[in-house]
Amino acid sequence: MRKVVSSGQPTIKEIAKRLNISVSTVSRALHDHHSIGLRTKARVKALAEELNYERNQTAVYFQQGKTFTIGILLPELSEAFFSSAISGIEDTAYSNNYTVLLGQSHDDEAREKQIIQSMKQHRVDGCIVSIGKNTRNYDHFEMLRQARIPVVFFDRVPDLHDIHAVSCNLESGTIQAVDFLLKKGHRVIGMINGPEQLVASKERATGYIKALRKHRLKYDPELIVNADLTAAGTDAAMEYLLSLKRKVTAVVTFNDYVAMDAVQYALKRKLEINKDITFVSYANTPVSGYTAFPPAASVEQFPYEQGQAATNMLLSLLNGEHPLNDYTNTIMESRLVIHDR
Repeated sequence: MRKVVSSGQPTIKEIAKRLNISVSTVSRALHDHHSIGLRTKARVKALAEELNYERNQTAVYFQQGKTFTIGILLPELSEAFFSSAISGIEDTAYSNNYTVLLGQSHDDEAREKQIIQSMKQHRVDGCIVSIGKNTRNYDHFEMLRQARIPVVFFDRVPDLHDIHAVSCNLESGTIQAVDFLLKKGHRVIGMINGPEQLVASKERATGYIKALRKHRLKYDPELIVNADLTAAGTDAAMEYLLSLKRKVTAVVTFNDYVAMDAVQYALKRKLEINKDITFVSYANTPVSGYTAFPPAASVEQFPYEQGQAATNMLLSLLNGEHPLNDYTNTIMESRLVIHDR
Protein backbone atom coordinates (compact mmCIF):
# COMPACT_ATOMS: atom_id res chain seq x y z
CA MET A 1 0.00 0.00 0.00
CA ARG A 2 1.30 3.43 -0.95
CA LYS A 3 1.87 5.74 2.02
CA VAL A 4 0.06 9.07 1.82
CA VAL A 5 2.50 11.91 2.40
CA SER A 6 0.97 14.68 4.48
CA SER A 7 2.34 18.16 4.80
CA GLY A 8 3.33 18.69 8.42
CA GLN A 9 2.30 16.55 11.38
CA PRO A 10 -1.11 14.93 10.71
CA THR A 11 -3.87 15.57 13.23
CA ILE A 12 -7.12 13.87 14.16
CA LYS A 13 -8.91 16.79 12.48
CA GLU A 14 -7.34 15.79 9.16
CA ILE A 15 -8.36 12.15 9.66
CA ALA A 16 -11.90 13.24 10.54
CA LYS A 17 -12.13 15.44 7.45
CA ARG A 18 -10.94 12.72 5.08
CA LEU A 19 -13.33 10.14 6.53
CA ASN A 20 -16.18 12.65 6.87
CA ILE A 21 -16.72 11.85 10.53
CA SER A 22 -16.43 13.91 13.72
CA VAL A 23 -13.17 14.59 15.57
CA SER A 24 -14.60 12.99 18.71
CA THR A 25 -15.37 9.81 16.77
CA VAL A 26 -11.78 9.65 15.52
CA SER A 27 -10.46 10.19 19.03
CA ARG A 28 -12.66 7.46 20.51
CA ALA A 29 -11.78 5.06 17.67
CA LEU A 30 -8.06 5.55 18.28
CA HIS A 31 -8.65 4.81 21.95
CA ASP A 32 -10.70 1.66 21.16
CA HIS A 33 -13.77 3.11 22.84
CA HIS A 34 -16.61 0.60 23.11
CA SER A 35 -19.10 3.04 21.56
CA ILE A 36 -17.34 2.94 18.16
CA GLY A 37 -18.05 0.11 15.75
CA LEU A 38 -15.32 -2.24 14.52
CA ARG A 39 -15.61 -1.04 10.91
CA THR A 40 -15.16 2.63 11.89
CA LYS A 41 -12.22 1.76 14.16
CA ALA A 42 -10.55 -0.14 11.32
CA ARG A 43 -11.03 2.77 8.84
CA VAL A 44 -9.68 5.32 11.33
CA LYS A 45 -6.66 3.24 12.28
CA ALA A 46 -5.85 2.40 8.67
CA LEU A 47 -5.83 6.06 7.64
CA ALA A 48 -3.89 7.04 10.76
CA GLU A 49 -1.22 4.53 9.76
CA GLU A 50 -1.14 5.84 6.19
CA LEU A 51 -0.66 9.39 7.45
CA ASN A 52 1.97 8.33 10.01
CA TYR A 53 -0.22 9.88 12.67
CA GLU A 54 1.21 10.06 16.18
CA ARG A 55 -0.82 10.90 19.23
CA ASN A 56 -0.10 14.25 20.83
CA GLN A 57 1.30 13.04 24.12
CA THR A 58 1.11 16.50 25.68
CA ALA A 59 -2.62 16.55 25.06
CA VAL A 60 -2.98 13.01 26.38
CA TYR A 61 -1.05 13.93 29.54
CA PHE A 62 -3.22 16.99 30.00
CA GLN A 63 -6.40 14.93 29.70
CA GLN A 64 -5.21 12.20 32.06
CA GLY A 65 -3.41 14.48 34.52
CA LYS A 66 -0.26 12.34 34.26
CA THR A 67 3.01 12.39 32.34
CA PHE A 68 3.77 8.71 33.09
CA THR A 69 7.30 9.77 34.04
CA ILE A 70 9.10 8.91 37.27
CA GLY A 71 12.03 10.98 38.48
CA ILE A 72 14.99 8.99 39.86
CA LEU A 73 17.67 10.68 41.97
CA LEU A 74 20.78 8.75 43.02
CA PRO A 75 24.16 9.68 44.50
CA GLU A 76 26.35 7.84 41.96
CA LEU A 77 25.24 5.81 38.97
CA SER A 78 28.84 4.56 38.54
CA GLU A 79 28.49 2.46 41.70
CA ALA A 80 27.40 -1.08 40.91
CA PHE A 81 24.86 -1.00 43.73
CA PHE A 82 22.94 1.92 42.21
CA SER A 83 23.28 0.56 38.67
CA SER A 84 21.56 -2.61 39.83
CA ALA A 85 18.89 -0.57 41.65
CA ILE A 86 18.22 1.41 38.45
CA SER A 87 17.66 -1.84 36.56
CA GLY A 88 15.03 -2.87 39.10
CA ILE A 89 13.37 0.54 38.90
CA GLU A 90 13.37 0.71 35.10
CA ASP A 91 12.16 -2.85 34.58
CA THR A 92 9.22 -2.28 36.91
CA ALA A 93 8.43 1.19 35.57
CA TYR A 94 8.50 0.14 31.91
CA SER A 95 6.31 -2.89 32.55
CA ASN A 96 3.75 -0.41 33.90
CA ASN A 97 4.08 1.98 30.93
CA TYR A 98 6.20 4.55 32.80
CA THR A 99 9.48 6.05 31.67
CA VAL A 100 12.18 7.37 33.99
CA LEU A 101 14.03 10.66 34.24
CA LEU A 102 17.41 10.09 35.89
CA GLY A 103 19.61 12.47 37.89
CA GLN A 104 22.82 12.06 39.90
CA SER A 105 23.58 14.24 42.91
CA HIS A 106 27.22 13.15 43.23
CA ASP A 107 26.58 13.59 46.97
CA ASP A 108 26.23 17.36 46.47
CA GLU A 109 23.25 18.77 48.40
CA ALA A 110 22.92 21.86 46.19
CA ARG A 111 22.94 19.71 43.05
CA GLU A 112 20.38 17.40 44.65
CA LYS A 113 18.04 20.35 45.27
CA GLN A 114 18.51 21.64 41.71
CA ILE A 115 17.66 18.24 40.21
CA ILE A 116 14.53 17.92 42.35
CA GLN A 117 13.41 21.39 41.26
CA SER A 118 14.00 20.46 37.62
CA MET A 119 12.03 17.22 37.99
CA LYS A 120 9.15 19.17 39.49
CA GLN A 121 9.23 21.58 36.53
CA HIS A 122 9.23 18.62 34.13
CA ARG A 123 6.05 17.47 35.87
CA VAL A 124 7.17 14.01 36.90
CA ASP A 125 4.36 12.04 38.49
CA GLY A 126 6.53 10.91 41.39
CA CYS A 127 10.13 10.46 42.52
CA ILE A 128 12.34 7.66 43.80
CA VAL A 129 15.30 9.00 45.76
CA SER A 130 18.45 7.83 47.50
CA ILE A 131 19.85 10.87 49.28
CA GLY A 132 23.45 12.06 49.12
CA LYS A 133 25.80 11.42 52.01
CA ASN A 134 26.13 15.19 52.62
CA THR A 135 22.41 16.03 52.60
CA ARG A 136 21.28 17.56 55.87
CA ASN A 137 18.36 19.73 54.79
CA TYR A 138 15.23 18.14 53.32
CA ASP A 139 13.20 21.22 52.32
CA HIS A 140 13.35 20.25 48.63
CA PHE A 141 11.47 17.04 49.39
CA GLU A 142 8.91 18.97 51.43
CA MET A 143 8.39 21.10 48.30
CA LEU A 144 7.42 17.95 46.38
CA ARG A 145 5.06 16.91 49.16
CA GLN A 146 3.30 20.28 49.02
CA ALA A 147 2.98 19.88 45.24
CA ARG A 148 1.41 16.43 45.89
CA ILE A 149 4.24 14.70 44.06
CA PRO A 150 4.83 11.46 46.00
CA VAL A 151 8.38 10.47 46.92
CA VAL A 152 9.68 7.04 47.85
CA PHE A 153 13.15 6.90 49.39
CA PHE A 154 15.33 3.81 49.19
CA ASP A 155 18.65 2.61 50.61
CA ARG A 156 19.96 6.00 51.80
CA VAL A 157 16.86 7.15 53.61
CA PRO A 158 16.57 10.53 55.44
CA ASP A 159 16.09 10.60 59.20
CA LEU A 160 12.42 11.56 58.95
CA HIS A 161 9.26 9.86 60.18
CA ASP A 162 6.61 10.89 57.65
CA ILE A 163 8.07 9.29 54.52
CA HIS A 164 7.58 6.31 52.25
CA ALA A 165 10.75 4.22 52.22
CA VAL A 166 12.36 0.94 51.22
CA SER A 167 15.64 -0.14 52.79
CA CYS A 168 17.65 -3.13 53.88
CA ASN A 169 18.07 -4.25 57.48
CA LEU A 170 21.65 -3.12 58.00
CA GLU A 171 21.50 -3.71 61.73
CA SER A 172 20.94 -7.44 61.33
CA GLY A 173 23.47 -7.53 58.47
CA THR A 174 26.09 -5.97 60.72
CA ILE A 175 25.36 -8.47 63.49
CA GLN A 176 25.94 -11.26 60.96
CA ALA A 177 29.21 -9.65 59.84
CA VAL A 178 30.57 -9.21 63.37
CA ASP A 179 29.44 -12.74 64.33
CA PHE A 180 31.41 -14.05 61.35
CA LEU A 181 34.57 -12.26 62.47
CA LEU A 182 34.19 -13.35 66.09
CA LYS A 183 33.86 -16.97 64.99
CA LYS A 184 37.12 -16.46 63.06
CA GLY A 185 38.77 -15.60 66.36
CA HIS A 186 38.92 -11.80 66.03
CA ARG A 187 38.36 -9.86 69.24
CA VAL A 188 39.47 -6.33 68.32
CA ILE A 189 37.23 -5.36 65.40
CA GLY A 190 37.25 -1.86 63.96
CA MET A 191 34.55 -0.22 61.88
CA ILE A 192 34.96 2.36 59.12
CA ASN A 193 31.46 3.80 59.10
CA GLY A 194 29.91 6.49 56.90
CA PRO A 195 28.95 10.07 57.78
CA GLU A 196 27.20 10.30 61.15
CA GLN A 197 24.04 11.92 59.79
CA LEU A 198 23.22 8.95 57.54
CA VAL A 199 20.58 6.61 58.95
CA ALA A 200 22.53 3.76 57.35
CA SER A 201 25.60 4.69 59.42
CA LYS A 202 23.56 4.67 62.64
CA GLU A 203 22.11 1.26 61.80
CA ARG A 204 25.57 -0.18 61.16
CA ALA A 205 26.87 1.18 64.48
CA THR A 206 23.86 -0.20 66.36
CA GLY A 207 24.34 -3.65 64.85
CA TYR A 208 28.06 -3.59 65.68
CA ILE A 209 27.39 -2.76 69.34
CA LYS A 210 24.59 -5.35 69.65
CA ALA A 211 26.79 -8.07 68.19
CA LEU A 212 29.56 -7.40 70.71
CA ARG A 213 27.15 -7.33 73.63
CA LYS A 214 25.51 -10.53 72.43
CA HIS A 215 28.91 -12.19 72.88
CA ARG A 216 29.46 -10.38 76.21
CA LEU A 217 32.30 -8.31 74.80
CA LYS A 218 32.94 -4.74 75.89
CA TYR A 219 32.14 -2.04 73.35
CA ASP A 220 35.01 0.38 72.75
CA PRO A 221 33.80 3.57 70.97
CA GLU A 222 37.35 4.23 69.77
CA LEU A 223 36.98 1.34 67.34
CA ILE A 224 34.26 3.05 65.25
CA VAL A 225 35.45 5.75 62.84
CA ASN A 226 33.06 7.92 60.82
CA ALA A 227 34.59 8.67 57.41
CA ASP A 228 33.47 10.56 54.30
CA LEU A 229 33.68 7.43 52.07
CA THR A 230 36.48 8.87 49.91
CA ALA A 231 39.79 7.09 49.38
CA ALA A 232 41.55 9.78 51.42
CA GLY A 233 38.97 9.45 54.19
CA THR A 234 39.45 5.69 54.26
CA ASP A 235 43.23 6.07 54.45
CA ALA A 236 42.83 8.43 57.42
CA ALA A 237 40.44 5.99 59.13
CA MET A 238 42.83 3.07 58.61
CA GLU A 239 45.77 5.09 59.88
CA TYR A 240 43.80 5.89 63.03
CA LEU A 241 42.64 2.30 63.66
CA LEU A 242 46.12 0.87 63.17
CA SER A 243 47.55 3.44 65.60
CA LEU A 244 45.42 2.26 68.52
CA LYS A 245 47.09 0.45 71.41
CA ARG A 246 44.81 -2.54 71.00
CA LYS A 247 45.79 -4.31 67.79
CA VAL A 248 42.94 -4.25 65.29
CA THR A 249 42.84 -7.55 63.38
CA ALA A 250 39.58 -7.04 61.46
CA VAL A 251 37.62 -4.12 60.06
CA VAL A 252 33.97 -3.77 59.04
CA THR A 253 33.84 -1.23 56.19
CA PHE A 254 30.86 0.84 55.00
CA ASN A 255 30.77 -0.82 51.57
CA ASP A 256 32.88 -2.83 49.13
CA TYR A 257 34.49 0.29 47.64
CA VAL A 258 35.68 1.41 51.08
CA ALA A 259 36.94 -2.14 51.65
CA MET A 260 39.00 -1.98 48.44
CA ASP A 261 40.56 1.33 49.51
CA ALA A 262 41.23 -0.08 52.99
CA VAL A 263 42.92 -3.15 51.49
CA GLN A 264 45.22 -0.93 49.42
CA TYR A 265 46.19 1.02 52.52
CA ALA A 266 46.88 -2.19 54.45
CA LEU A 267 49.08 -3.49 51.63
CA LYS A 268 51.09 -0.27 51.70
CA ARG A 269 51.66 -0.93 55.40
CA LYS A 270 52.98 -4.40 54.50
CA LEU A 271 50.07 -6.16 56.18
CA GLU A 272 49.02 -9.57 54.90
CA ILE A 273 45.32 -9.64 54.03
CA ASN A 274 43.26 -12.28 55.87
CA LYS A 275 46.23 -13.03 58.11
CA ASP A 276 47.33 -9.76 59.72
CA ILE A 277 44.01 -8.07 59.01
CA THR A 278 40.64 -9.14 57.62
CA PHE A 279 37.90 -7.03 56.04
CA VAL A 280 34.15 -7.50 55.74
CA SER A 281 31.83 -5.02 54.06
CA TYR A 282 28.42 -4.32 52.57
CA ALA A 283 26.75 -4.40 49.13
CA ASN A 284 28.31 -7.63 47.80
CA THR A 285 29.10 -5.91 44.50
CA PRO A 286 30.27 -8.19 41.66
CA VAL A 287 33.34 -6.02 40.97
CA SER A 288 34.93 -6.98 44.31
CA GLY A 289 35.15 -10.57 43.06
CA TYR A 290 37.61 -9.47 40.38
CA THR A 291 40.03 -7.94 42.88
CA ALA A 292 43.06 -9.74 44.31
CA PHE A 293 41.76 -9.36 47.86
CA PRO A 294 37.96 -9.23 48.03
CA PRO A 295 36.33 -8.81 51.44
CA ALA A 296 36.16 -12.06 53.41
CA ALA A 297 32.39 -11.51 53.53
CA SER A 298 29.92 -8.86 52.39
CA VAL A 299 26.37 -8.02 53.40
CA GLU A 300 24.00 -8.46 50.44
CA GLN A 301 21.56 -5.53 50.30
CA PHE A 302 19.56 -6.65 47.24
CA PRO A 303 19.64 -3.39 45.25
CA TYR A 304 17.60 -4.73 42.30
CA GLU A 305 14.85 -5.89 44.65
CA GLN A 306 14.98 -2.59 46.55
CA GLY A 307 14.50 -0.75 43.25
CA GLN A 308 11.56 -2.98 42.34
CA ALA A 309 9.92 -2.54 45.75
CA ALA A 310 10.38 1.25 45.72
CA THR A 311 8.84 1.48 42.25
CA ASN A 312 5.88 -0.71 43.16
CA MET A 313 5.33 1.40 46.27
CA LEU A 314 5.37 4.60 44.19
CA LEU A 315 2.99 3.11 41.60
CA SER A 316 0.53 2.16 44.34
CA LEU A 317 0.58 5.81 45.47
CA LEU A 318 0.15 7.13 41.93
CA ASN A 319 -2.71 4.73 41.19
CA GLY A 320 -4.54 5.69 44.36
CA GLU A 321 -4.18 2.20 45.82
CA HIS A 322 -2.40 3.58 48.88
CA PRO A 323 -3.09 6.95 50.58
CA LEU A 324 -0.32 9.52 50.24
CA ASN A 325 -0.33 10.30 53.96
CA ASP A 326 -0.33 6.66 55.09
CA TYR A 327 3.44 6.35 55.32
CA THR A 328 5.02 2.97 54.70
CA ASN A 329 8.50 1.78 55.62
CA THR A 330 9.47 -1.51 54.00
CA ILE A 331 12.59 -3.14 55.42
CA MET A 332 14.13 -6.04 53.49
CA GLU A 333 16.27 -8.58 55.30
CA SER A 334 19.98 -8.55 54.48
CA ARG A 335 22.19 -11.62 54.16
CA LEU A 336 25.91 -12.08 54.77
CA VAL A 337 27.64 -13.62 51.76
CA ILE A 338 30.87 -15.37 52.79
CA HIS A 339 33.72 -15.28 50.28
CA ASP A 340 36.54 -16.61 52.47
CA ARG A 341 35.76 -20.08 53.74
